[in-house]
Amino acid sequence: MAITKSAQKAIRKSKRKRTYNLVHLNRMKNLLKETKDFVLKKNIKEAKDLLPKVYSAIDKAAKTGVIKKNTASRKKSRITKLIQRH
Repeated sequence: MAITKSAQKAIRKSKRKRTYNLVHLNRMKNLLKETKDFVLKKNIKEAKDLLPKVYSAIDKAAKTGVIKKNTASRKKSRITKLIQRH
């Protein structure tokens, strides 16, 4: 357990930051999974309608530092390519 006040504060901060990061990460992952499910079920229209929300979630995760900029770009590219192929 942390002894100094600054170490205790660092632990509190890291817990808050982790929950904040997990919110963005889980939202992004769930939207990606939902979009992929639509594509597998041949519901391309629903997948295309969900695409702006996916982009927004990915961009927000990149902006807040949950994922890196290139990772965000790669995820957006791959999900778009997946929808275009079907």
